[in-house]
Amino acid sequence: MNHSTILVIDDSVTIRKLVDTHLSSAGFRVALAADATEGLRLAQSQHPDLVLLDHQLPGTTGYEICRTLSESPQLRDIPVVVSSTLRKKAYAAYIDLDNVVDMLPKPYTEDLLLTTITNALETAAMVVNCQTRGTSAPEVLRPIEDEALVGSFSLFGLREVIDFLNNGRKAGVLEIEINAARIRLHLDRGRIQGVDALGVDATVTELLLSRLPSSLASLGPVLRLTVGGRSCAELDGFVHLLDQKVLDPRLMSRLLRYQAALLLRVAFTRQLKQFRFSPRLAAHGLHKNLPLDISLLALLVEGAIHDFPTDPPVNHALYARRVIRGQNLDRTGLSAQHLRLLTFLAEPQDAYQLAAALGWELEEVHRILDAFITAELVEIRTSHLATDRQDTPAATLGAGS
Repeated sequence: MNHSTILVIDDSVTIRKLVDTHLSSAGFRVALAADATEGLRLAQSQHPDLVLLDHQLPGTTGYEICRTLSESPQLRDIPVVVSSTLRKKAYAAYIDLDNVVDMLPKPYTEDLLLTTITNALETAAMVVNCQTRGTSAPEVLRPIEDEALVGSFSLFGLREVIDFLNNGRKAGVLEIEINAARIRLHLDRGRIQGVDALGVDATVTELLLSRLPSSLASLGPVLRLTVGGRSCAELDGFVHLLDQKVLDPRLMSRLLRYQAALLLRVAFTRQLKQFRFSPRLAAHGLHKNLPLDISLLALLVEGAIHDFPTDPPVNHALYARRVIRGQNLDRTGLSAQHLRLLTFLAEPQDAYQLAAALGWELEEVHRILDAFITAELVEIRTSHLATDRQDTPAATLGAGS
């Protein structure tokens, strides 16, 4: 959660309103000034973390304000981002001022505003210090390090990779490539804390929204932001609403679990390319504040509940537990009733026998069996003695490539 204070000095009512709206929703504290006098007064009284300064102001310029700030022992370390429609012509005037750390050309988008402010805050102290002392700054703040684990899904299955990280109690981000899209699993102690995505096509997003339970329908915009790979600053804005008790954290946790389950459903029903695991990448605010701490199996079961398989269940089929050496045994988040189904599969049984033994509807048995098969816990054995029964389920996220 970001509690930095941003002082905006701009004579445009539209700009002040725009910046206040976007930065406040992203969790920043915002102070507004329409002229130089008020701006300098607020800088003195509030000592903001950063000043967003208009180049052209009534009766003066941004340059004069920057110079005044730089000449004050109390205010000289406050970083300044200058904004102007004049671009290069305006920026050239600020070359000799050590407290100017970046430029924001007008007009600008919401994303550019948030990116510029966030980057300036992260690098400001170092840049001001380097410019004041005349020393050089590094080219990047945090150099990108090699991933700890990289591979191709032509050699490994997704379950194998996740099991390996779970058994090793690893922490970091597992990124899975599906064509142009990437699905990211945020892990801690090997368990899944959250799942989000970048670059998924619009059809997948709409399918996730269409299957959203009615109790979570009001949080559809949050799901669209996360699945669409929007900026972390926007997501941190929702964390701010959680902190203020505006959003119900229980509903948000249910939404994040639903999102994780459906995105994993997509991952397990698509042709995968590469994977990479980076142990040093941090989760964004929502996953930090509302970690799922759940197993792969529990999410696969939830995904099957919300998204029934495209192909009809196999007729003449018996289901039995698979015994795989080194198989992951984490069942965190799986309900007791679903664990009961596994116990019944010590000996091969068909879906009708399982439904009768458990007192479940046949469709529910098929859904949970589908998840266990996806997790490679259960296998299908064809039996010619079983009665031929027809079941036709609905379409799923797994349809298509």
